[in-house]
Amino acid sequence: MARLGIDVGGTNTDAVILDGTAIIAAAKVTTTEDVTGGILTALNRVLADAAIDPGRIDAVMIGTTHFINAVIQRRHLSRVAVLRIGLPASASLPPFVDWPEDLAALVNGGVTMVEGGHEYDGREIMPLDERAVREAAEQMKASQVSAAAISSIFSPLKPAGEERAAGIIREILPGIKLTQSHTLGRLGLLERENAAILNAALFELAEKTIGSFEQALRSSGIHGRLFITQNDGTVMPAEQARQFPILSFASGATNSMRGAAFLSDLQDGMVIDVGGTTTDIGALRRGFPREANAAVRIGGVRTLFRMPDLSSIGLGGGSHIVQRGGRVRVGPQSVGYQLTTEALIFGGQQLTASDIAAADQQLQLGDPALVRDIGSEIIEATRAEIKRMLAQAIDSMKLEAGQVTLLAVGGGAFLVPADLPGVDRVVRVAHGDVANAVGAAMAQISGETDQVFQDMGRSGALAAAEKMAVERAVGAGAEPASIRVVDVEDTPIAYLPGDARRVRVRVVGELAGGL
Repeated sequence: MARLGIDVGGTNTDAVILDGTAIIAAAKVTTTEDVTGGILTALNRVLADAAIDPGRIDAVMIGTTHFINAVIQRRHLSRVAVLRIGLPASASLPPFVDWPEDLAALVNGGVTMVEGGHEYDGREIMPLDERAVREAAEQMKASQVSAAAISSIFSPLKPAGEERAAGIIREILPGIKLTQSHTLGRLGLLERENAAILNAALFELAEKTIGSFEQALRSSGIHGRLFITQNDGTVMPAEQARQFPILSFASGATNSMRGAAFLSDLQDGMVIDVGGTTTDIGALRRGFPREANAAVRIGGVRTLFRMPDLSSIGLGGGSHIVQRGGRVRVGPQSVGYQLTTEALIFGGQQLTASDIAAADQQLQLGDPALVRDIGSEIIEATRAEIKRMLAQAIDSMKLEAGQVTLLAVGGGAFLVPADLPGVDRVVRVAHGDVANAVGAAMAQISGETDQVFQDMGRSGALAAAEKMAVERAVGAGAEPASIRVVDVEDTPIAYLPGDARRVRVRVVGELAGGL
């Protein structure tokens, strides 16, 4: 089975073709402003280098920044009608209360709060006000919104209210796109609701973006299945990505981590992915990225849903180098995808980290004659500052004292020194500069359960959660016989009756008919 993996970064778009487990071609091209153009260029180049019949490509995995960029840049977002179920509770903190004003102005398509929801112990706050839900749906119809988000108090414990409200809305608006908060988020109403709203705001962009990917593949003669990478290091089918575009947030870093594990054959350690603009640092556990358990801000919006535990700093191959008062500052500004026109080694005017590395003979890129006049003092000062930045970031990601193994990947991995405090060894791998695309190409299908179970006992709750996770993986296209459990967490909830516990189970499996 031949697979094509593509990952879009802020500076470069990388592509690889895997035939079984062998890398038969790789390409790195400059990311374009419209993103899709860079994907097409990388696609065509890697197909030409591999000299492979496009018809042999059985699956294409794309990691894209389209969706998270839309939130950060406040572009291409749809207006979303929000229905919150929970009155008379929660009225003092309405939806959008903690959003940046500019983003809320773009996305807020009307807010309705109705009676319903549940207490922490599963009792109803109030019965669902179905009449009010119908009136809200009629308002949505009149305002011509195409997307809506539904949230309810303690819906991860009792999702029935959100599900009933969704059914009523679809009766009145059959074509509307809905996100129910319990399908995405965790306990914590505002953060879960925020994630649902952001997801709904991306429906239209997801349809357009994924449609353009499918058209590009068809025009290239590729008829394999399309998958979009998720932020847990796995992939989801294109149809699922249309429903949950938010799950692609931060997938570039997790692609790199999975690619680093694949290329090095190491399952545990720290991964540092140095790009042209930023450096991402994360931890591998059993070959998969460690997950964050805290709330994460995206574009200024506080959310709580599945995200990788990452530390990001403004360091990359395109980082500006500025010397002031005898001190050197590295980043966070970067020339990004304009490296080949702005950096000194390419005849530009901006001193970058790549220029320093070329002057120090650590990097063969551009014209080294253009940086031969850079003094040794600024080279040494830059190296020391980069080392300090990396050591501090790595230390912040440790959960325990001691030395760690560090996998260095990414196009800017040449910036990582061989010796770092707290690191016993730095591992570099062949094709490490395109580890993100490798991670995309070899990614598996996942299924996850994250919810509260009651009156089942620990063993019963774990078994039920695993069954649900396996069913979701199979539904997404995983081969049943290949599925294995990679992560299990269960936390008793003392304030809930009935031996309640939150259980999270994640399973992964190979694509059906895969490697």
